[in-house]
Amino acid sequence: AVIRGSTPHFDYVSAETTKGIANVSLNHNIPVSFGVLTTDTIEQAIERAGSKAGNKGFEAMTTVIEMLNLSKEL
Repeated sequence: AVIRGSTPHFDYVSAETTKGIANVSLNHNIPVSFGVLTTDTIEQAIERAGSKAGNKGFEAMTTVIEMLNLSKEL
């Protein structure tokens, strides 16, 4: 998770992470899912990593597996 602090570092890290993940997919023609949590608090990160809001990392991984299986069928 990237958790917002009191400096603009959160914005830089979040933006570059997003660009990097997109570039992997575009440059290597492989399915990629964005599973990085960007939150304002540690509590939000915990909620999204397997608590009240589900497990966003697991959901991202499941999506990629489904995309890989579909691409094999094409």
